[in-house]
Amino acid sequence: MSTKPETAIILGTGLGQLASEITDSYEFSYKDIPNFPVSTVEGHAGKLIFGKLGNKDIMAMEGRFHYYEGYSMKEVTFPIRVMYELGIKTLFVSNASGGMNKDFKIGDLMIITDHINMFPEHPLRGKNFPTGPRFPDMHETYSKELIAEADSIAKEKGIRVVHGVYVGVQGPTFETPAEYGFYNRIGGDAVGMSTVPEVIVAHHCGIRTFGISIITDLGFEDAPVEVSHEEVQIAANKAQPLMTEIMREMINRA
Repeated sequence: MSTKPETAIILGTGLGQLASEITDSYEFSYKDIPNFPVSTVEGHAGKLIFGKLGNKDIMAMEGRFHYYEGYSMKEVTFPIRVMYELGIKTLFVSNASGGMNKDFKIGDLMIITDHINMFPEHPLRGKNFPTGPRFPDMHETYSKELIAEADSIAKEKGIRVVHGVYVGVQGPTFETPAEYGFYNRIGGDAVGMSTVPEVIVAHHCGIRTFGISIITDLGFEDAPVEVSHEEVQIAANKAQPLMTEIMREMINRA
């Protein structure tokens, strides 16, 4: 069995439901793929899936790698390099994140319009790969066309979505109240520990990108809220069907 996917999906914390809808699938465990890191986070399955979603050939990463696990940025973003070599043209990225915008609610789907990179190591540091320029322009890192399409689908289906800027941090600690306040003041609406490195490398490779966050918890400087990974997974699982509906429709229309 063979497929020629031009669309890839990275399924993050608690967002594995879409994987169960992939038909005619065949999969590879990360541990069986040369040079692939292995995901160590609860809720991340750790396998590469090829198959069909609707009528579209797709590739899906069920589980991703994080800088806080001890991997280098080259390792964290290695799968994106593999996607490029396999001919991927569009990447859909999902994650769970903490909301800092007081208009947000737990369980909201936030379409990522831009990001702020707070990681201490840049994924393009080092010798430049010939997939893109030494100094990539980042004006439209998240495809405006795909954002408009997501908005249209959400409206059709009566699903509440919000827009926002995602702040990428290294983790693994959740944010202090002062950090929530700082990230919000510099322009962030949500904060998380993934996505930014992968998106930067995808953009460098000329792969257009769409990102969406499930707001699994809220953090404000003046009203701190304790949070655990288990609570994040529970909130993600509740919002999962709505995000799956939007993603499924976007991929079928891509």
